[in-house]
Amino acid sequence: MKKQLTKAEEQIMQVLWDLKETSVKEVIEKLPEPKPAYNTVSTIIRILETKEFVGHKPKGRGYVYYPIIDKETYSNQSLHKLMNGYFDGSFKSMVSFFVKENKMDISELESILQEVNKGKK
Repeated sequence: MKKQLTKAEEQIMQVLWDLKETSVKEVIEKLPEPKPAYNTVSTIIRILETKEFVGHKPKGRGYVYYPIIDKETYSNQSLHKLMNGYFDGSFKSMVSFFVKENKMDISELESILQEVNKGKK
C-alpha cells in the first residue's frame, strides 16, 4: 500500500483530482483562505511526487502536475487501513459502528444497501 497522506497533502490531492492537470498557481487559487505561500504548496507537491502520488511534465517555463493515483484507489486503501486498524478487518463491525454512531435510520440504511446492490450488477 502506498503511504498515507497528511491533511495538507490530501487537501492538495483533492485539487489535483478535481483539476486533473494543473500548476502550483492554479492549486493555490482553488485552496481556501488563508492561501498558503507558493513555496509551501510547491514543497508539498514535491513531497507528493516522492511518495509517488503526483507526476509532472514541463510546460513553458514551469511544470504541470497530475495525480498518478486516482481518488477511488486512495479512498479504497484508506478505508481498508481504517477497517484493519480499528475494526479488526471486519467490514460488518465498521458499518455497524458508523450506523450506531451516526444514528442512521432504517430508510438511510436501505438506501445504502440499494446503492451497494446496484454496484454489484
